[in-house]
Amino acid sequence: MQWLSHRLSALPNTFLLAWGWQRRLLCAACGALTAFALPPYDFTFVLLVTFPCLVWMLDGAVDPAPGKRVQRFRTGFALGWLFGFGYFLSGLWWIGAAFLVEAERFAWLMPFAVLAMPVGLALFTGLGVGLAAIFWSDQFRRILVLAAGLTLTDWLRGHVLTGFPWNAFGYGVSGSLSVSQAASLVGLYGLTFFVVAVFSTPAVLADARPFRQRKAAVVVAAVALAAVAGYGAVRLWQTALPVADLDIRIVQPSIDQKDKWRPELRDEIFQTFLDMTEAPLGGAARVGQPRMVVWPESAVPFLLTQEPGALFRIGQSLGDKTELVTGAIRAEPGMRGADYFNSVFVIGTEGTVQGIYDKVRLVPFGEYVPFKPLLESLGISNLAGPMDGFEAGYQPRVLTTSESFSFLPMICYEAIFPGSLDGVSRRPDFLLNVTNDAWFGRTPGPYQHLAQARLRAIETGLPLIRAANTGISAVIDAKGQVVAKLAIFEKGLIDSKLPQRLDNTLYGIFGDLPVLVISFLIVVFAGFYQYNRDSRVN
Repeated sequence: MQWLSHRLSALPNTFLLAWGWQRRLLCAACGALTAFALPPYDFTFVLLVTFPCLVWMLDGAVDPAPGKRVQRFRTGFALGWLFGFGYFLSGLWWIGAAFLVEAERFAWLMPFAVLAMPVGLALFTGLGVGLAAIFWSDQFRRILVLAAGLTLTDWLRGHVLTGFPWNAFGYGVSGSLSVSQAASLVGLYGLTFFVVAVFSTPAVLADARPFRQRKAAVVVAAVALAAVAGYGAVRLWQTALPVADLDIRIVQPSIDQKDKWRPELRDEIFQTFLDMTEAPLGGAARVGQPRMVVWPESAVPFLLTQEPGALFRIGQSLGDKTELVTGAIRAEPGMRGADYFNSVFVIGTEGTVQGIYDKVRLVPFGEYVPFKPLLESLGISNLAGPMDGFEAGYQPRVLTTSESFSFLPMICYEAIFPGSLDGVSRRPDFLLNVTNDAWFGRTPGPYQHLAQARLRAIETGLPLIRAANTGISAVIDAKGQVVAKLAIFEKGLIDSKLPQRLDNTLYGIFGDLPVLVISFLIVVFAGFYQYNRDSRVN
């Protein structure tokens, strides 16, 4: 038993006693390893190692003496930043692939972009860990304070400036559909709190406290994990969802990004979409049923509204009771020439445009350039198309088909934002995500994007229809179960029935407010406790 106890203490001591460059390297390495909990790897078990190691490093570095709040924050911020830098570098390195599509113009920017994004995003992780470090102690409550701090700063990261909640810590359990069902109750940021709190708890096994108390904390965490997984299993096990009176055809043409805007391929690309739209029905298609055909983001390499001949040909390709929903670039006169929008069109059987949505959340540097005059002087311009950047739409908008089915369009990375129904006038029948992930090849990016879009279905209780140029296209029901999908870079069609929506979820009703309030109160109570403790010491 003594030998076993020594072995069990070896790992905590490695992190508790590390200092200098060793501690910094270990912290960044733990963050990098944490990213392997994300798709396409889904190694959730690594969180049982990385989060306890972060706690142990804080235990060994943070000075709990009274009157050293600034020092504690600085120490926590430094360790949190290193952890976040490793996490985001490991989880987002694939963005560099976009700079190789037009390598002659943008390849020189790739190392700067791949490093700059983790540097910036890690500031939020540093802030969250620094906040927790202010109130650090040798008690179990430090685990809850760490979870609260990272939850609050994950939420901030999703809202500051244009927001970028990609790879929030809550996605660490996206590989488990049963655990992910908790998003219907608490949303993404509630999952962040859960992930950090539960998977950090094994760190208390190294505390200098009676074993019974340490064991009790781990048991509570294990019970919480089992309860959440059990809730999810029951939710998934309940009666299978019925289907709506609408069929879906998703077109995945798998057009290489290097070819997409070549003028000589314009007609060939358009004809590919028409041929795939007119192909014989397959899969779960029902003859005579109202049908929606879905093309991906910016599907055709020209302006649809300026090509009446193209709209006429689209109308001819659609059968009776069939409509097309497609991503397309739209232009309208502006103050300085034409303004361009990344849009979704609903097109009827006669080639008439029946509804339009303009993308609200634009991708920085992909669809517009922040601080444009300064950065363009350095040779930095937008990457995502032949136009001089896009204008943002006014607000999210529910569109309706002629058969009275309503849907909320989400273009590209709009699907990564929780609270997707905020500001929407009514709850739609389904979510629709059109995207073009061809920029990122066969990297983890498209898999992460799909997992994040899937969580929106769980949060809202709405099915999700997803059309991606090179994949991963999918039909996902209101519980997040994949009904049908096409593999990455597979050219093909999905013919499926539209799953029915569920009743509104608890998260759909209350949003992020309960989780944010609880996280804030945990920090406040920790502050009061420390203030009283410091007062007694003094």
